[in-house]
Amino acid sequence: MANVLAFQNSWNTIKEVDLRPLRESALRGIRIAIVGESQALCAALAGKLRRDPYHPTIEAQSPVLVTDLENAHKADPADLIILVIDARKANIEPERKLALDWSDREKKVFVLVDYSSVPDGETSVIPAQEGHNRQVLHGVVTDTNFLQEKFAPAIIQLMGDHLVPLGREFPLFRVPIARFMISDTCFSNAAFSLSTGLAELVPVINIPFVIADSVVLTKNQLYLVYKLGLALGFSLEWQDYIKEFGSVMGAGFFFRQVARSLIGLIPLWGIVPKVAISYAGTYVVGNVVLQWYLTGRHVTREQMGQLYQRAYMRGVEAAGRLRRKLPGKKQVTQAPQLAAPKAAHPARKPRKQVCQSCQRKNSSEAAFCQYCGHSLTKEIDMPQANNPGHVDRR
Repeated sequence: MANVLAFQNSWNTIKEVDLRPLRESALRGIRIAIVGESQALCAALAGKLRRDPYHPTIEAQSPVLVTDLENAHKADPADLIILVIDARKANIEPERKLALDWSDREKKVFVLVDYSSVPDGETSVIPAQEGHNRQVLHGVVTDTNFLQEKFAPAIIQLMGDHLVPLGREFPLFRVPIARFMISDTCFSNAAFSLSTGLAELVPVINIPFVIADSVVLTKNQLYLVYKLGLALGFSLEWQDYIKEFGSVMGAGFFFRQVARSLIGLIPLWGIVPKVAISYAGTYVVGNVVLQWYLTGRHVTREQMGQLYQRAYMRGVEAAGRLRRKLPGKKQVTQAPQLAAPKAAHPARKPRKQVCQSCQRKNSSEAAFCQYCGHSLTKEIDMPQANNPGHVDRR
């Protein structure tokens, strides 16, 4: 019954989300051109783009334009132009002019300085520069680790509006894009939960924000699942994702219900677990899809529990970072301390003086007893004079 309800709730919510732009973007694809003096090097890079290191036996057939400097104008229609330069080349004026011209015409240009021919210990003569619509990166074109850890994240930053077709057409980018999408959605949901969590502290607007919280977070998670599926090369039909991940998305409703209940149990301080749970629920949903791509299997209940624990700790850290960025955060975070009973800080109270003559308590600043007139200063100073190690702790 729980799975049926999760399916119905997920389907009712997803019907309100317009997925057509994502689907159209995935079908339209993306055009990449690689330009360089060495055609062999450019062709090698094109081959790397078509393969995912996690699935090395699978090669996509996505077209890539490979051309030399003399025919560089053929790259003009491309959505992304990768300009490959030999790190040992002394005169790079032709490449520089091409990069500047493409950037001036609002083309997405990425300059890749290749070190394949550079012996260990030598450095490049190419300066690392970045400009409008252009980035420069140094590395070895044929090094898979470099392409995954440096090249792919840099391309993702440059092509932020084309990530779905980029991952779908060129498998090299799939896992880095998936991790970027998951992290970005987790942080967005955490920020939204923080804002609604603060609003829920006001009773008059509590109910509207609880409803908005549930709807927005659910849509974001469902949207993430579909984007991941398209970027990872899965089905274009949303119904296929409901069948595969309905129970996981149903768990997201449970996580958010727990988070909302914490607001009532722990006013203000309940915001932190609320944000952490929103972050963790989104993280789990995204990584279940990624795990399906990497292994072809769903995570077990035990693995999901371990995944959620790690995600929750990340969510707590994210909540802390978000709270520190809030305007006027000092007033918010210090409010519970101001409302705390005075007995919670006994060490901060001024210490009373006890008169040695009448045994009555006097102010810590008094020099004489207000009841019998006996000197208080003499009684307090005497132990210090007799015992050099004594410390007056008034």
